[in-house]
Amino acid sequence: MCKGLAALPHTCLERAKEIKTKLGTLLQKPETAIDLIIPYPEKHEKHEKTVKTPKPSAEEALQWRDTLEKLLQNSYGLSSFQSFLKMEFSEENIEFWMACEDYRKIKSPTKLAVKAKKIFEEFIQTEAPREVNIDHFTKDVTMKNLVEPSTSSFDLAQKKIFALMEKDSLPRFIRSEIYQELVK
Repeated sequence: MCKGLAALPHTCLERAKEIKTKLGTLLQKPETAIDLIIPYPEKHEKHEKTVKTPKPSAEEALQWRDTLEKLLQNSYGLSSFQSFLKMEFSEENIEFWMACEDYRKIKSPTKLAVKAKKIFEEFIQTEAPREVNIDHFTKDVTMKNLVEPSTSSFDLAQKKIFALMEKDSLPRFIRSEIYQELVK
């Protein structure tokens, strides 16, 4: 995030993020390249309910400093990390990572195609509402993988985003008040 933005009031930053998301949605072309590759089937996915988890011990939370993987394996850690990223207006990376994790669990080819299109339109395509920062090569490989969607279609992009979060977001989270309160 730009250092100049930190001086703006929190409410202004929230509103700007909402406007960016809405504009991204409006700017989407009705016929994107992915529409030609993966048409929308008639059926839609069901939403899963979330379950509250107990707060981890300080020792368990301290282990999250070691690797992002340990943090994401703990549902409380994942939730805390997500909250932190939302406060920083950079939650698209963790949401993309989570969407990819859910995508991998799909068995039905029809549902796989629907979810692949949704993930692509929301996170990968140029000017997507919550576009993640991946290089052109990764974007091209991902698009080619979506010609015939499989559970590994987003693997390269997910690995790139994981590495970005581990290098950039995790250290900031470890220094945050949210994390510091957990380890006390």
